[in-house]
Amino acid sequence: MTKLPIGMLPRGLTREQAAEYCGCDSTEAFDAWVRRKIVPPAMPGTRRWDRKAIDRALDRHSGLVEAAGQSFEEWAAQHAD
Repeated sequence: MTKLPIGMLPRGLTREQAAEYCGCDSTEAFDAWVRRKIVPPAMPGTRRWDRKAIDRALDRHSGLVEAAGQSFEEWAAQHAD
């Protein structure tokens, strides 16, 4: 149960929430998307996925956003611990 206002989604998603958010049928299917780099891995040092990072990755993967610009891997390398 969440204490967020109705309609407000959490930014940091659990694995199960991230899988559901992406429309995956299971967490195993979501894990395969992570391995295939369709969506980014959990935020460094956490077991949470950034909802906005998932959105950005899916936008790029579906062609909604031009591939030009910084990739997730480039961004992650710059923000590594």
